[in-house]
Amino acid sequence: MNKIAVLGNGRVGGNLAAALTRAGHEVTVADRTPGAAANAARTARIVINATPGAGSLDRLTALREELRDKILVDVSNATTDGPDGLPADLLYPGSSLAEQLQEALPETHVVKTLNTMLFPVMTAPATLTQPPTVFLSGEDPQAKQTVRELLTDLGWRKEWINDLGGIQTARATEAAILFVPHVIRSSGFTPFAISIAR
Repeated sequence: MNKIAVLGNGRVGGNLAAALTRAGHEVTVADRTPGAAANAARTARIVINATPGAGSLDRLTALREELRDKILVDVSNATTDGPDGLPADLLYPGSSLAEQLQEALPETHVVKTLNTMLFPVMTAPATLTQPPTVFLSGEDPQAKQTVRELLTDLGWRKEWINDLGGIQTARATEAAILFVPHVIRSSGFTPFAISIAR
């Protein structure tokens, strides 16, 4: 059992919080009320960033002290929005939100994961017609192992979890968001994920 703070109470944050609570973790969800994020992060071992990626860097940098020595699981993608509200362009081309967070929060263990799928798949990967892949990017092996265990709690089989290496590899998985609007426009809002076929 871990004490987990979920920052963001939209579809992504709410979905993750409910699933992690069902798995036996002690979960606090921080909404946008003043001080809620700081209070939740202060008492947690693991903090999940499920805030909109465009504002994540500013929000989390303001929590530097609360995030010291914590594991920060970043599931967001930082993009501009197109006219239909779907992702258009990356905010950090040649880099990634995860890299920006790790640079701004050097005493926090940032792990990027769960950002290459529609949100329902995050907590129900086995509902897809073929096995999906979930990726891990981060500098700290112990932090990644902890996140790997959380993924298992969410229904991810160990063979579906692919550790790509350091935090710089997050720029590749974050770029996968550029597939999403085209897939949704062509096929509708049906749950899907990136899958590595071998």
